[in-house]
Amino acid sequence: MKTHSTYRKLDKAMFASLLMLAWPTILESLLETVVQYVDTAMVGHLGAEATATVSLSSTYTWLINSVMSAIGIGFLAYIARAIGEKNEKKVQKAAGQTVLVTLAAGVTLMAVILVIAPFMPVWMGADEAIRSDATLYFICINAPMVFRAATIIFGAAIRSTGDTKSPMIVNLIVNLINIVLNYILIYPCGMGAIGAGVSSAISFVAGGILMTKVLIKNQTLGVKKENIHLDRAVLAPIMAIGVPVMLNRIMSCSGYIVATSFVSSMATTVYAAHSIAITAEEIFYIPGYGMQAATSTLIGNAIGEQNKKKERSVILIAILVIFSVMCITGLLLFVGAEFMMRLFTTDPEVIQIGSRLLRIVAFTEPIFGTTAVMEGIYNGMGRTKYPFVVELISRWGVRIFGSFLVVRVFGLGITQVWYCMIGDNILKAVLMAAGLFRILHFSIDIPPDGRCKK
Repeated sequence: MKTHSTYRKLDKAMFASLLMLAWPTILESLLETVVQYVDTAMVGHLGAEATATVSLSSTYTWLINSVMSAIGIGFLAYIARAIGEKNEKKVQKAAGQTVLVTLAAGVTLMAVILVIAPFMPVWMGADEAIRSDATLYFICINAPMVFRAATIIFGAAIRSTGDTKSPMIVNLIVNLINIVLNYILIYPCGMGAIGAGVSSAISFVAGGILMTKVLIKNQTLGVKKENIHLDRAVLAPIMAIGVPVMLNRIMSCSGYIVATSFVSSMATTVYAAHSIAITAEEIFYIPGYGMQAATSTLIGNAIGEQNKKKERSVILIAILVIFSVMCITGLLLFVGAEFMMRLFTTDPEVIQIGSRLLRIVAFTEPIFGTTAVMEGIYNGMGRTKYPFVVELISRWGVRIFGSFLVVRVFGLGITQVWYCMIGDNILKAVLMAAGLFRILHFSIDIPPDGRCKK
């Protein structure tokens, strides 16, 4: 009875901890999505050319952010585990490495961007009339890459200490700066799409500076000059966690590009409905990704403490909570599908097609959100290779190959393409859940270096 009572107390405490860590990240993601909607609407009022100028770089931007997010996940998992171990030196050494890695990643990516910028519009098949502006916009948003890296990587390190509010506040300020400057530079200053790029660049610089200040003030991380030097013993396990995540994101992004190429061959209204529906859906699966970092942090702490009961409690509670929440968001998406489409377009045919697609995918929102949280669980454990394999099987085996058969072989429509996307989500959830069941059932211990043993 005493053990059962202790376990119930642990469950309640874990539930409270999960919500306390998750709500700032969820709110942060919600605000970022709202800003993206506002940003899209502002540029959209300038016409099709301005919209195309900005949207051309979106895939590359997502890919670049994915690389830095993957590095951040490596640091988050490592630091969270070190905090669980109550190993201050280990935490401080890792904090010192974030500074070096942020500078290295920022400078390297910025150099790559400057080299490929003139070719990007050509690779994306842009009309010659907008190539010059598209190149300039691409350079504007990526020039302050060191600051973008600081916002993402430092933000992950700060969240690993249990402080999710500070990164939320920083990103709130960044988004407000972006909206205000967008309006000023796009309309009164008449800079158009380039004005949107300049405002993004300025907001990135502000975000990097503010997040750096938060990092330095964080007492748990305890950033010190003597720890800012290359430490391969610390970086090796961090990269062992981060690299598979990076490959996962790159493969996911490339898969999205290939899948989009199949849809782009359809009628213009169909492609527009597909693109808008994907954008409209984003706000409904925010809770899943918002809970990722919180779950990863708590899992890392539990493993560092070598507390199997706490680890299992985090896994079960996180999955139950997100599945319940996503059932509600899925219902809201189903009911509000047409309303969401009308936010982005007035074309009745696009609204009709997009609404149908959103109602189809609404039923799988709980599955999608749960998969996102399970990915956070694997990240916190340091077991990032398995999700990479799952992504390869589900994304490319079901969604990409399935879409190829649907469009190029059988000549079917957009509805069947979305069924392939749903099949991808379901298979991914099943495989991720099967891996977690094996971990829980066989009680696999995960040492600090990220390698697993029974």
